[in-house]
Amino acid sequence: MIEKVVRRLPAENGVSGWVAISKRTFPVRRLESNVTADWLIIGAGFAGLSAARRLTQVRPGDKVVVLDAREVAVNTSGRNSGFMIDVPHNLSSGEYARGGVDASRVEMAQNRFAICFAANIAEEFGMSAETFNRSGKINAAATERGLKLNESFGQSLKANGEPHKFLSAVDMRELTGTSYYQGGLFTPGAVTIQPADYIRGLAGGLASRMDIFENSPVTALKRENGNWTAVSPRGTVTAPKVILCVNGHIEDFGHFSRRLMHIFAYASMTAPFPADDHGRRFSGQDRWALLPADSMGATLRKFTKDGESRIAIRTKYTYETTVTASESRMAMMARAHRRSFDARFPSLRGLPFEHTWSGRLCLSRNHVPAFGEIEEGLYSACCENGLGTVKSTLAGVMAVDLATGTKSPELVQFMDNPAPSKLPPEPFAWLGINSVIRYQEFRAGREG
Repeated sequence: MIEKVVRRLPAENGVSGWVAISKRTFPVRRLESNVTADWLIIGAGFAGLSAARRLTQVRPGDKVVVLDAREVAVNTSGRNSGFMIDVPHNLSSGEYARGGVDASRVEMAQNRFAICFAANIAEEFGMSAETFNRSGKINAAATERGLKLNESFGQSLKANGEPHKFLSAVDMRELTGTSYYQGGLFTPGAVTIQPADYIRGLAGGLASRMDIFENSPVTALKRENGNWTAVSPRGTVTAPKVILCVNGHIEDFGHFSRRLMHIFAYASMTAPFPADDHGRRFSGQDRWALLPADSMGATLRKFTKDGESRIAIRTKYTYETTVTASESRMAMMARAHRRSFDARFPSLRGLPFEHTWSGRLCLSRNHVPAFGEIEEGLYSACCENGLGTVKSTLAGVMAVDLATGTKSPELVQFMDNPAPSKLPPEPFAWLGINSVIRYQEFRAGREG
């Protein structure tokens, strides 16, 4: 018998603004008994729910159970900035596109496969334009260095035959209502989502086809007589095949130890303000989505609904060995968000933040996923490398294809990766990674 005890469970800092303004449409169910299934999926985020959705397509008659330690969307899946990006998006340095033309084309094909999969979900489950919007995105440059990074990225896009458009400082001011930005680079293929609404909409749509149990953490996972059994405080689930969709928490299940970096990203969302001429004068059009020209800069989104607008900002990162950040760290990040926001929108200086939160990214040193059949009947779809909406969607689908023997060119490409490389021992990893982050944030300057 194989048994793995899970001693560390997911936890979060702060309430995500996306979750706070999202409305849930289906009841919470908790695992309260011992059940059996054909498939068990652990984790109800982008990877887990995409895997569940894929199983309804390739194994429609099978019984599927999904377990999550928290409520759907309350965890990491509802804490990101809500971009599904098709073009290269490498967070390991200041430049998004670092590979050659062939590598970029493979990455874009994979990203677009995932976006198409998500688009079909949005259509089937009737998601609104506020939840899933083919808006494109803008890499916004606030410095000369940012402009050069955009120019370099534009050259990479051109080499790949990808459509893009450069925006002037005047264009950016008309869009955002601020003179902070010197230019921008627009690419049309990205989707912006309300991440909490998307995840809840997907879970609600699947709830009639399978059992989705929330607030049901897995505290142990054991294999005996050809079946895996997940133990939760009030029940168990036994299935021959299990897909782990827990991102960095895969280490807590005993796999990929010392190979994954747990990077905390920090975000804040403003209180609502009137979407009238006064509001537009200081914050531009009703809806826009900005990524920083330097990947270590600030991501911002403005959205408007029911006559009210809000702005969300995400900036600052830390590497941590714990599952939550300290209260002092959170307070420091909220102050950093305040400075960054006020520098961009001085006329909105008095507008308070209603929510500040953190979310955990999972990266590997060599920028590859933690993927594959890691034990007999046990599959991993983890480590999204900083673009969880797309990469985790893809990983969930690919894990199902691998486990069911469903052949596809996408799976062949996705399997063509080495294992995540090892990290240095602590405390050297903590010191080294955070030093690199601090240097990159310093170099980003006004982009942050």
